[in-house]
Amino acid sequence: MKIPQRLQPLIDDGLISAVEQQLMSGKEAQVYVVRCGDERRCAKVFKEAQKRSFKQAAQYQEGRRERNSRRARAMAKKTRYGQQQQEEAWLTAEVDALYRLADAGVHAPRPHGFVDGVLLMDMVTDADGSVAPRLDDVVLDADTARAYYQSLLEDVVRMLCAGLIHGDLSEFNVLEDARGPVIIDLPQAVDAAGNNSAEALFKRDVNNIRGYFARFAPELADTHYAEEIWALYESGELHPDSPLTGEFTFATHLADVDDVMAVIDDAKEEEAERLARLRDAEDDDASG
Repeated sequence: MKIPQRLQPLIDDGLISAVEQQLMSGKEAQVYVVRCGDERRCAKVFKEAQKRSFKQAAQYQEGRRERNSRRARAMAKKTRYGQQQQEEAWLTAEVDALYRLADAGVHAPRPHGFVDGVLLMDMVTDADGSVAPRLDDVVLDADTARAYYQSLLEDVVRMLCAGLIHGDLSEFNVLEDARGPVIIDLPQAVDAAGNNSAEALFKRDVNNIRGYFARFAPELADTHYAEEIWALYESGELHPDSPLTGEFTFATHLADVDDVMAVIDDAKEEEAERLARLRDAEDDDASG
């Protein structure tokens, strides 16, 4: 096939031997099957900012740490340089996340480098060596659905223990290889400790995959792993091998409206007294 322009520099530098085929084209990137010496890998070519339809939502980027203070200031001020650095930070987020996931033992593609907006990583294959299908494209029996659900739960726990949340996890971002589910697509990965939306995004991820697997094993719809895992995480008791039950006791007591209103009234009264003291002090200064 004709070599894509963005991949030509990697061929010139010897990082890629040949381009075999385009695997997919999405809102964020185009993915190609490439040959790197004796190995087949994937090259994910991120689209330029103006050509991408996925918005770099502040909800996802909140909490990401920028070590370079000059870059951080420029990004905060949204200068031209800052916008360039913001774009680079967005593109490298997936690379950083994949390395962290590899260290944590999460079943995800292993990265092999990031050059000029192109991510080289393992190609996920099925038992026959063909490109692995997405979960959305497979039909599972009930036992396999249960096993895959547990496998993904173990991986999201490992991710959370490593400080990361996928942020967009569903059957569309999971492949099926010979071992089971493989998590992919992490440019929107969320910092678990520094993002105010972390809890909501985590629970959405887990409940998304629960809904998918419940199509094949309906009893899974009654599990509450998202709440159980997050409660353990918040209490500092979550570990990669934490035993999980899928059970969670939700709070059933109703808020005491009278107590809440009393607190609000007290706060208003204190503020009124503070303002009155300020006015009295100003009057004293004026008369003095």
